[in-house]
Amino acid sequence: MAHAVEFANVNFSTEPSRQQPARQILFDISLRIAPDTTTALLGRSGSGKTTLLRTVNTLVRPTSGSVRIADHDIAAAATTSLRRSIGYVIQDTGLFPHMTVARNIGMSLELTHRPQREIVTKAAEMLALVGLSEDLASRYPWQLSGGQRQRVGLARALASDPGILLMDEPFGALDPLTRAEMQTMLRDLLQHVRKTTLIVTHDLDEALYLADRVILLEAGRIVADLPATQVLTSSNEAVRAYVAATHREPAS
Repeated sequence: MAHAVEFANVNFSTEPSRQQPARQILFDISLRIAPDTTTALLGRSGSGKTTLLRTVNTLVRPTSGSVRIADHDIAAAATTSLRRSIGYVIQDTGLFPHMTVARNIGMSLELTHRPQREIVTKAAEMLALVGLSEDLASRYPWQLSGGQRQRVGLARALASDPGILLMDEPFGALDPLTRAEMQTMLRDLLQHVRKTTLIVTHDLDEALYLADRVILLEAGRIVADLPATQVLTSSNEAVRAYVAATHREPAS
């Protein structure tokens, strides 16, 4: 079952070192993500998108403020069980190269000691869900194309039926045609499985295609928060600048 995610006055600063002083990455972020919706965290590199996303599964712990899931502060949750309840998809998939596709997909179930028959069945089910043939189950990640590996990464994230799905620029390394195919697959899939989904991207068109809501960050601050349908017509200066930068007219 999907749950709402709430950020309450979240700040994050790096620890100082001999080489660098402490640096603040997030500034007083407060927002609530409604259940069963897809939200895009949009912004240029270094805007704080990935850092904010990673506070949800405690890969980053806020310096101050809190992150809540279903009204529970995740700072009090057991880290392992929390992360197993959240799907996480990254750009390079993070698949284990020495494991078959089936075992990669079933890893979260294997870690919770589910029966082998159930794991095999679930792997086949997940392959079908992301549009891959069951024949790929016995292959290894290095035997797959980039798009296939990304589908397997998504299948693995969904195998334990998490209520929340985090995606960190999942299609950034793919060629434009494969990326478009993956976006179509993901949009159709999310309409089917109904997860509370956060997607980090710097691609405006991807955000508009996949998300119900767009959060624009600049230098660790939220500068716009609006429905995806209103982005292109927004009067917000930061949004207008982002749209202009990504929708330029070709040279005559």
